[in-house]
Amino acid sequence: MSVRDLAGRKALVTGGAKGLGAGMAAALADAGAAVVIGDVLEEEGRATADSLGKTGVDTGFVTLDVTDDGNWERAVAATVEQLGGLDLLVNNAGIEISSLVVDIDPADVRRMCDVNILGVALGLKHGLRAMRPGGGAGAGGSIVNVSSVAATIPFPGIAGYSATKSAVDRLTRVAAQEAGKLGYGVRVNCVYPGLVATEMGLGLAADMERLGLWPSADAAVADVIGLTPLGRLGEVADIADTVVFLASDAARFVTGIGLPVDGGMGM
Repeated sequence: MSVRDLAGRKALVTGGAKGLGAGMAAALADAGAAVVIGDVLEEEGRATADSLGKTGVDTGFVTLDVTDDGNWERAVAATVEQLGGLDLLVNNAGIEISSLVVDIDPADVRRMCDVNILGVALGLKHGLRAMRPGGGAGAGGSIVNVSSVAATIPFPGIAGYSATKSAVDRLTRVAAQEAGKLGYGVRVNCVYPGLVATEMGLGLAADMERLGLWPSADAAVADVIGLTPLGRLGEVADIADTVVFLASDAARFVTGIGLPVDGGMGM
C-alpha cells in the first residue's frame, strides 16, 4: 500500500462546497478517504457531496459556520458519527476583501478576522479535541490549514487578508507544538497557495483594477505570472495534491510547517 493511500481515513473539509475546498475534498476522496463537506453554502455543499457520493465515496454534508463555536462542535460530532471517526481536517474556509490601506473598512477586517483567523482557531480547537486520546475519534491524525502566498509577500490591495493569513501560519505552528508536547498524535501543518483561477482568485484580480493598482484584471494576472518562476497560475489540483501529501503517511514526520504551493512566487 502506498504511503499516500488514505483508505480508511475520515476527513472534514471546511469551505468544501466549491473552489479549492471542493478540489481538496475530491483529491482526498480519490486517495481513498471518506469525506464530509462543511460549509455555509448548503445547496452547493450538498451538490458537491452528492457528486462525490456518485463515485462510491462515503461522503456527506454538514452546515458549518466556521466562526461559531457551537457550529463547530456539532459539525465535528456529526462527522464522527457519520464516518465512524475523524482523522483528517482541512481548515480551508476563508474570505478575501480587497482594499487600499487608506480605505480600510473596520467591518471588512473584522469579518476576515472572524472567518480566516477565528474560524481556523476553532477548527483547531475542535479537531484536536476529537482526534486526541479520549476524544470523540481518539486516533490521532492530521490537520491542514490553508494560508496564502499573501502571508509571505507584500502584495498591494490585500493588507487585511495578508494579515489574517499570516495569523493562520502562527496558529498552525503553536497548535503543532502543543499537539506534539501533549501527545495528541496529531500533526498540524499549513499550505500557502499562490493565485488560482477560482472565483475568489479571479475576483481578486478584478479588484486590482477597481482599486487602480493595475490597468486591468488581465494585466494584474499577467504580472502575477511574471512574478512566478514556474510561469503560470496555480491550479486547484496543485494545492489539493499537496493537501493529500500532508494528510498522508508520506508526511508522517512533518508538523508545524508552512508549505508554499505558489510556483516560487513567494521565495
